Amino acid sequence: MKKRIVILGAGESGAGSAVLAKQQGFDVFVSDKSAIKQKYKDVLLNLRIACEELQHTEELILNADEVIKSPGIPSTVGLIKKIKAKGIPVVSEIEFAGRYTKAKMICVTGSNGKTTTASLIYHILHKAGYNVALGGNVGHSFAKLVAENKYDYFVLELSSFQLDDMFTFRAHIAVLTNITPDHLDRYEYKLENYAAAKMRIIRNQKPEDALIWCLDDEISRKEIESRKIVAQQYKISIKEKVEQGAYLMNNEIVINPNNNPLIMNIEELALQGKHNAYNSMASGIAARLVEVRKEAIRESLSDFQSVEHRLELVGRINNVDFINDSKATNVNSTWYALESVNTPLVWIVGGVDKGNDYSQLFELVQAKVHAIVCLGTENSKIIEAFSDKVETIVEAGSAQEAVSLSYRLAKKGDSVLLSPACASFDLFENYEDRGQQFKKAVRSL
Repeated sequence: MKKRIVILGAGESGAGSAVLAKQQGFDVFVSDKSAIKQKYKDVLLNLRIACEELQHTEELILNADEVIKSPGIPSTVGLIKKIKAKGIPVVSEIEFAGRYTKAKMICVTGSNGKTTTASLIYHILHKAGYNVALGGNVGHSFAKLVAENKYDYFVLELSSFQLDDMFTFRAHIAVLTNITPDHLDRYEYKLENYAAAKMRIIRNQKPEDALIWCLDDEISRKEIESRKIVAQQYKISIKEKVEQGAYLMNNEIVINPNNNPLIMNIEELALQGKHNAYNSMASGIAARLVEVRKEAIRESLSDFQSVEHRLELVGRINNVDFINDSKATNVNSTWYALESVNTPLVWIVGGVDKGNDYSQLFELVQAKVHAIVCLGTENSKIIEAFSDKVETIVEAGSAQEAVSLSYRLAKKGDSVLLSPACASFDLFENYEDRGQQFKKAVRSL
């Protein structure tokens, strides 16, 4: 009898898992508590995969041999508890898809910079002619990529939610960008639980594998020092020289994982700002470890186009710059955005608070921001935090309204920065939707 796979959630991850499970000959059933988007419904219908939407029918789920859970579903919901109580394994798409490929895995996690770093590694390898795909939390579903093509390398961005349900999967090269408080609402508001989820990226690594991590990040350092790491370690720093890894000195980054240094002036890098020096160094090390030539890395680090919704300059209107940083869904990410903009600011902030501590932004906000536009349904925490730090705080109920208010509040030479520090699910589908609506509103000014 065919093994029964039940997939909970029919988004990019769930639909991709269904394609692979069907290809591998399983009896597949997909269940989504929300409406299934038409593009994913078409995929399931074309392959004649049984599915349901707007409900979870327990008798069709609790007879599974294995459940693949969307990363958006917390393990604390009743249905997941029932599944686990029956002894049915619950895994992530990453765990499932990893069983069906022999490709080398370059995996990137961290609270900030993971999309940029994963995209940059992919850019370097792709441009150097490697047979490589980009997936996971960015780009396409990893499972669908495994089902449809045979790749030699995967660059995967992995969120803590994807790592939570990963057990036998192995990252040949693991990159940990940093660990700062984020998604604490999913981790009992305990930083140590969230950090432990991030550290699952080193599970199953072998001595010939690699771990690239940031020496300047105190939480990462503490987590790594408290564990037995078997992989080769490559450290990155902008504060001190490191023997095996990469560092910044006298405005030059030195990428030196194997005693054959690549040296670049930071002016040559496509991505400017301190945080991007880390992303470029981590990407350079990963590329050197799979033997991309130094010249190819140098070229790619200097011609990379930034990721959409990450400090993306949308346009300049009457000498006011509009910057879309919708991907900044936590405080630390917004700190980098505020730090990297060198003009006076009107700052658009807000959304679903994930247990944010805004105090780390006080100094930058006082120095750079003269007006705040709150874009969320519940703004009292932001107003309370910043009411004595800026001249003006107003509230907006849509991206259109936020852009109009910002434009009125901005002076010539200012920048309007959308960097929400919060999730987007109160007013928008996701951070991409928020960023697209912001860009549309700017273009209609």
